[in-house]
Amino acid sequence: MPNTKELVRRIQSVKGTQQITKAMKMVAAAKLRRAQETITHARPWANTLAHVLANVAARTEFSHPLLEEHEGDKSWVVIISSDKGLCGSFNSNLVRTLEKKLISGQWPANTELAVVGRKASDFFRSRKWNLVIDERTVMASPSPDDGPRLGRQFMEAFTSGAVDEVWLVYNSFVNMIRQDVKIERLLPIEPPKVESEEDDSQVDYLYEPDVRTLLAELLPRHVETQVQKALYDSAAAEQAARMTSMDIATRNADDMIDALTMLYNRTRQAAITKELIEIVSGAQALEG
Repeated sequence: MPNTKELVRRIQSVKGTQQITKAMKMVAAAKLRRAQETITHARPWANTLAHVLANVAARTEFSHPLLEEHEGDKSWVVIISSDKGLCGSFNSNLVRTLEKKLISGQWPANTELAVVGRKASDFFRSRKWNLVIDERTVMASPSPDDGPRLGRQFMEAFTSGAVDEVWLVYNSFVNMIRQDVKIERLLPIEPPKVESEEDDSQVDYLYEPDVRTLLAELLPRHVETQVQKALYDSAAAEQAARMTSMDIATRNADDMIDALTMLYNRTRQAAITKELIEIVSGAQALEG
């Protein structure tokens, strides 16, 4: 049984760790509010752009390089993780899901990875997969320029014929305790389908500029928007996962402190009882 001094040191150590987890939870909560506002504002823009793209594409047979299916089988898989840990199974679920898909043959053996985030970079660097893009610091603070910049890299590789498909794999923010792994094809673009026949896509319009020019502008913007939305989605999901993880760690520290305090009281009581028995035994020996 440990002595009381050792138990006091352990209790103080756990209390110190608990203060750290409480502070990290508060920081994650503040960052989550900002990230949640950002993704809440970004989703309507992305959805509206997809809706406009669907309506325009439904009225024309215009072909664009970003819409063309390639005959090859070379794929890029873009995985978006976090730069930091202490967020539960946020990163492990993501990289394990992707690794399982890669091993199972969902993508060809010559598939290459475009990694965004330090954790996924560290994981796949030690594996056999080739990293064509390795962005290790973007997710520390995603900016509005990161999505368009990465999107242009993907579009350039696709239109040049260096790659035949580009896929996005990331954690999507659902709510405070749930983050879903999303796997979406980014390129070639599949124009979103009109939701119903009663939609206003059945009505044709006069365009200024013409449909060809409009689609040539909308399609690259759509790719950039989807990448930016995935970055914001992943950032919000990361902070939610970290806040939940730190909350669980704080409650576990409470339980550990209670258990250690009880053990300390029992150890102290046992020591006092032992001393009393020794005193009584000594007094009885002197009387005898």
